[in-house]
Amino acid sequence: MNKKIATLLIFFSMLICGQANAQCNIPNKALNGNEKINYNLYFNWKFIWVKAGTANMSTIYSTYNGTPSFKCSLTTTTSSKVDKFFRMRDTLLVHSSREMAPLYYKKVAHEGKRYYVDEATYTYPNGKCAVSMHHLHSNGTVSSEKKTYDHCVYDMLNIFLRARNFDATNWKEGHVVNIDITGGSELTKAKLIYRGKDKVKADNGTKYDCLVLSYVEKDGKKDKEIVRFFVTDDVKHIPVRLDMFLKFGSAKAFLA
Repeated sequence: MNKKIATLLIFFSMLICGQANAQCNIPNKALNGNEKINYNLYFNWKFIWVKAGTANMSTIYSTYNGTPSFKCSLTTTTSSKVDKFFRMRDTLLVHSSREMAPLYYKKVAHEGKRYYVDEATYTYPNGKCAVSMHHLHSNGTVSSEKKTYDHCVYDMLNIFLRARNFDATNWKEGHVVNIDITGGSELTKAKLIYRGKDKVKADNGTKYDCLVLSYVEKDGKKDKEIVRFFVTDDVKHIPVRLDMFLKFGSAKAFLA
C-alpha cells in the first residue's frame, strides 16, 4: 500500500554540510507541532467495500541532529478479520525541517509474510542533496547506497507533508508539479497533478470542500496513478480521503 524507501545519521549536517539548500525550503503554513489524525481503511473485496483497518498520523515539534524539525509518524494496521488474508503492520517515520526540507525517513513494514526496513538520511553539502540509504530486505540481506543530486529529492511521506504547503490558489485543473522520489539505485520520476475541487464526506459525518490531487509515477512509457488524495481547501490542507490504486486491487482511507 505504501512505497518503500531507506537509514543513516546526519551529525555534521549543520556544521560541515550547511543548512538545506534554499531550493528544498518552502514556508510552512499547514503543519503545527500538535496534530493527530485518524483514518478508517477500506479495501474493495469482490466489488464490495470492506472496512479493513485503521491508519493514524501524528506530527510533533522535534529536532533531528540539532536541526529543528517536524517529526511525523504514520502507522497502518489491518483489522483482525483482514489479518486472516493479509496482515499489515506498517510504520513510517520522518523528520522534515521547519522549512519542509527532508531530513530523515524510515519505514518498518510487516506485509503478509514479508518484513523489511528502509531508511534514508538527507544532507545538503555544497548546495546539493545527498541521500544515504539502508535497506533490510525481506530475505534478510542488507544493502546500502549513497547518491548525490543537484536538486531536491523526497520520500513518500516527506513529499506528502511538503504538498500540504503548496499554494494552489492560482492553479488551474491539470497543473503539474514534477518530483523525484528516492528508494533505490534509480530515482522514481513522479508528479502531482491538480484535478480541481470536490466536496467529500468523511467518516466523522462532516462534509469538506477539498482540493483533489493525483500522485502519478512513470510505468514504462505510461503514467500510472498511485494515489488520489482530497485535502481541505484551506491553509491546513488536511487529508480527508485517499484513493489508493494497488497491484492487488483498490483501497480508500477516510478521515475518522
